[in-house]
Amino acid sequence: MKNYGILLIYLGMALSGWAQNDQIITARTYPQGYFRNPLDIPMDASGTFGELRSTHFHAGDDYRTQQRIGLPLHAAADGFVSRVRVQIGGGGNSVYIDHPNGYTTVYLHMDRFNDALTNIIRAEQYKQKRFDVDVTVAPEQVKLSKGQVIGHAGNTGGSAGPHLHFEIRDSKTQHPLNPQLFGLRFNDRFNPTINSILVYDLNDELFNEHTPRRPFPARATQNGRYGLNAGNPILVSGKFGLGISAIDRHRAGGFQNGVYSIELFLDGKAISTVLFEELDFNTSRAIHAYIDYPYWKSSKAKVQKSFKDPGNPIEIFHILENRGVINLPDNELHEVKYVVKDVQGNCSELNFQVKNNVNASPTVAKRHGLQLFQWDKENTFERDDIQVQMPKGVLYDNLDFEYTNTARPTGGYSLTHRVHNGFIPLFSTFTLRIKPTNLPEHLQQKALIASVENGSEGGKFENGWVTVNTRSFGRFYVAVDTVAPTIVPRNFSNGKNVAAQSKIDFTISDNFSGIQSFNAYIDDQWVLMEYDSKNRHLWHRFDTALSKGSHRFKLVVTDWKDNEKTYEASFTK
Repeated sequence: MKNYGILLIYLGMALSGWAQNDQIITARTYPQGYFRNPLDIPMDASGTFGELRSTHFHAGDDYRTQQRIGLPLHAAADGFVSRVRVQIGGGGNSVYIDHPNGYTTVYLHMDRFNDALTNIIRAEQYKQKRFDVDVTVAPEQVKLSKGQVIGHAGNTGGSAGPHLHFEIRDSKTQHPLNPQLFGLRFNDRFNPTINSILVYDLNDELFNEHTPRRPFPARATQNGRYGLNAGNPILVSGKFGLGISAIDRHRAGGFQNGVYSIELFLDGKAISTVLFEELDFNTSRAIHAYIDYPYWKSSKAKVQKSFKDPGNPIEIFHILENRGVINLPDNELHEVKYVVKDVQGNCSELNFQVKNNVNASPTVAKRHGLQLFQWDKENTFERDDIQVQMPKGVLYDNLDFEYTNTARPTGGYSLTHRVHNGFIPLFSTFTLRIKPTNLPEHLQQKALIASVENGSEGGKFENGWVTVNTRSFGRFYVAVDTVAPTIVPRNFSNGKNVAAQSKIDFTISDNFSGIQSFNAYIDDQWVLMEYDSKNRHLWHRFDTALSKGSHRFKLVVTDWKDNEKTYEASFTK
């Protein structure tokens, strides 16, 4: 929890009028006019900083490229390239530029790099003999001036459509910061939308899918002001918490983006303040503890909790009284207010009342677990054919651990083990071991742990057990993968003359454990294959130096259980 700068800002707000729409809370000041729009077209957002994604907080702004690939990308300010990266999935083709003012700009999903950066990447790819590489560039090796072209926008990596993902980071910490705070703002005159709140009974110390929840839809009463559909007051008994469902839009009917700040007040006192000003990649997965994860899994609605689980490491809470858990001191009416703002300062408020009433306490759910796992300790669970080893820090809260098993699935080599359930998120991995039954010796190295919900988890056979590190609860069993990947040529065949082609294309796929590697050779010399995993597309661009005449091509694709498929063909140029 960060408090720096907050008291002075709050005091300034109190003196100048609390609800002025042009005021937002920041913990630092930001240079204005230093960075330029990295594109030549007007800035238009399809995603914004802090937006709630399925596995993380969005760490930058997504700039729309008019559904086009190939728009020039410009350095946002003077600086030098510090890193160039090619990923399978993730950010795809990426460039990192360090600037003399202490910030780093990052450009993801690029279609291609400029010539200087392409030469750096190609040299590393051929040195390592692999497509995905991450290159640290020596300071001053590639200097850039503001506006210089670094490459072109694209749709590489995990991108779902052509766009630029743009970040501004603190160079020392590599923490991403909200780019709009630097003056790179999208046109936005719309107040955030408040959809609903949830009231949580927290008298049971465990927070899980059994925690009593009461949703209350919100209704707009006037511009930026909301009330609840249900009548006031909301009756509570003992300890309770609140959560809110809210989004921001830049235009009517536009994309659902994230908000900048969520403030919760009780009788005028700040209980919880969340800011999407700065994030930390090391804790971004804790979004699953920030939102009501069980509610999201069952309803697909993302409710942002105004209370914090004890093992949640994120630092977006800048004010947090008693972890955000409320316990009213009397039976009087109490005023509750939510203030939600976007980064432009457009503001929405929701006001309602709460009151203690002993009859409002719901029945506490019955415990079903076999043993209590504690979030701040190492936890283990063992049976004859299963072992669970969970290090400290995996859980966000104490857990009433559940376990059952059912019959062996078709094609499986163990019982199906239900290790708790999918309603509880995990911050990092735990070790899962399952002892197979009737697994032939010749299949031991092909064994892995499969999830009923997610497919292959990977793993290896060792000392009579199949072991994997996983970060999900669910139903698991031992399976084997003996099937090699498939290779289907798109524009290539044995004996073909490729003089009119700039590249050859393939579709590759694997039925279970997934693609581990791919290697290609022309006349027994390794050549680069480029890969787009979301389309299963693999291709090689011919080197202009390749001589005319006959050549031999070989492609080897291997999955994670070392099943191998080879494609060979001759061609002429």
